[in-house]
Amino acid sequence: MSFPSPQPHNRSRKPTEDDEDDPVDQMISRTGCASLHYAVQECMAEHQDWRKCQQHVQAFRNCMSDHQKKRVEELKTKMQQTKT
Repeated sequence: MSFPSPQPHNRSRKPTEDDEDDPVDQMISRTGCASLHYAVQECMAEHQDWRKCQQHVQAFRNCMSDHQKKRVEELKTKMQQTKT
């Protein structure tokens, strides 16, 4: 007996109004890296091989890293301001 193979996630899907409830999408949108995130998803949908999408993955990683560094600096500044 043969079972149907599972369908891969639809990574090429564009965000919709229904995505407003998705906390992950909300978080990524706040970082300013959403377009890079969707580029990774589209590449994965097209190639079905993360190794072929490393340029997109690296760009998204760099964007998220830059956002995190900025966020840490903002928090440090706020903490210093509350101490004075």
